[in-house]
Amino acid sequence: MNDFENAKRGRGGCHADPNSSEQGANAPSSKQNNFGADLAENVRALKELLPAEDILVYEFAAGDGTACAAVYADGITDKQLLGELAARPLAEGDAPETLEACRKRMLFPEVKEAEDVAGAAEEILAGNPALLIDGMRGALVLGTKKVSLRAVAEPQTAIAIKGPREGFIEDVKTNMGLIRRRLKTPALRFVTLTVGRYSKTSVALAYLSGVASEARVKEIEARLAAADIDGVPDSSYIARILARRPHSLFKQAGTTEKPDILCAKMLEGRIAVLADGSPIALTLPYMLAEDFQSAQDYFVSPYRATVSRVLRLLAVLASLLLPALYVAAQLFRLRLIPFGLLLIVSGGIRAIPLSPGLEMFFLLAVLEVLVEASVRMPKYVALALSVIGALVLGDTAVKAGLVSSPAIIIVAIAGISAYTVPDLTGTLSLVRILFVVAAGSIGPYGVVLLAALLLWYLVSADSYGVPLLAPFAPLVSHDLRDALIKADLSSLAERPRTLRGKNRRRLRLCAGGSLPPRQGEQGEGSPRRPAEEEGAPTPQKTAGRKEAGGEKGGAGAGEPSSPQTDKKNEEARDG
Repeated sequence: MNDFENAKRGRGGCHADPNSSEQGANAPSSKQNNFGADLAENVRALKELLPAEDILVYEFAAGDGTACAAVYADGITDKQLLGELAARPLAEGDAPETLEACRKRMLFPEVKEAEDVAGAAEEILAGNPALLIDGMRGALVLGTKKVSLRAVAEPQTAIAIKGPREGFIEDVKTNMGLIRRRLKTPALRFVTLTVGRYSKTSVALAYLSGVASEARVKEIEARLAAADIDGVPDSSYIARILARRPHSLFKQAGTTEKPDILCAKMLEGRIAVLADGSPIALTLPYMLAEDFQSAQDYFVSPYRATVSRVLRLLAVLASLLLPALYVAAQLFRLRLIPFGLLLIVSGGIRAIPLSPGLEMFFLLAVLEVLVEASVRMPKYVALALSVIGALVLGDTAVKAGLVSSPAIIIVAIAGISAYTVPDLTGTLSLVRILFVVAAGSIGPYGVVLLAALLLWYLVSADSYGVPLLAPFAPLVSHDLRDALIKADLSSLAERPRTLRGKNRRRLRLCAGGSLPPRQGEQGEGSPRRPAEEEGAPTPQKTAGRKEAGGEKGGAGAGEPSSPQTDKKNEEARDG
């Protein structure tokens, strides 16, 4: 156990000997590790707990000569703000005697008290210095954290032709601000936790109160609080901590780098998880259908979005099954191939030394090597790599008789098709190899059996109570409107029922299922009010008039209306 944890538990770091007469009553308490009134002892306790060379002590004096000190971490603390907003106000007057008086003298918007050494040390490591004054018990933590950050820009992994172009960065506070800017509601809640024994990574849960399930929020918070790990360099570690099936082949948490996509998922009832140091946000619960959706689907026509989603599904099926079916057809069922295409394939595979299974496995391995090399090579070398892969390896291998042209075409189609769903590319590559092995061993029956096993695996998987294949298995007809088929906005008046959130309705429609009119179309910028507010006859008013007419014995409003009156009433109701 390190000194920091010992100090938090009250038995290490700044331990004081109760039998020592040199430290006296002004020394930090040995049982609770609280700050005393002696400045030198307080600074010594912090330096014993934080002995690193980048932990510096800025010493200065107040206006009456009282010694003051600020302990800070060099490189992540704004020293200019520390001098102007902390040291200067103290140097212009007498030293305060209490933390409350010192707080009022500070010009910082973020100031909080720290009475124990361990709490102050944790804030110092986060970039917030601890201000100590001789004769004052406790310390003030000043919010002068300074971290070099990159600008908010469009993420390279989610480039959109239409729609917002902002992306998350590596600072969790900035990411929380991007969410708050889009969801200006008191229902937006953030729960901040610290994960990692050494990294002390800030992790934030974001959700909409009244929309997301409170039980899921508490379960996720409990899992993060119980995590015992050295450090969290990226949100992918958080995804593994939150996964109920850690050895699953498929991911169990949605990922995104765009605030607009994250806010849209939160409006549906999902919970977002942000980790400091990572631009990738997690969303829970996760459904496999999410990866077949794109942010651009909501900025184009519903018909175009539906066609795009169907194309993505067909591309994924081609990426998985096309190489396996090609191998199975060559080995076991040549009649599966049309006769004209069979003549071309048979002419291409003649004199090939490798069996169809080994040939396909070799080409898939070469494809994976080229992908890995292109990702890690400098971008200026990537062009040369593509030329080598396409011309030298491909054309030369065919001319040398090592592989056939149809096999190269099949592998190229399968590799390109996998990138229509970028978040599933790694999983598709592994499953594709399994299908090729099954096809080369058993033939078409192996492909069918493996497909059935894969479907059983997906049907049995879930993410925090939501099936992975929802809304298809189990079938939720209401949620099919925004799954493979993209319905119009007026058809999405309710949130997905699969998530089982509290508030189901997200859109109010006018009579007839149409959207409310735009502001300004009816003068006051609001939908036409009901008929009773516009003076048109209603059943209640008509009954009242009939009753009044009966009492007076006349033929007033209680008499049957004329056809002209009925026509005017219908026009008023239709609005």
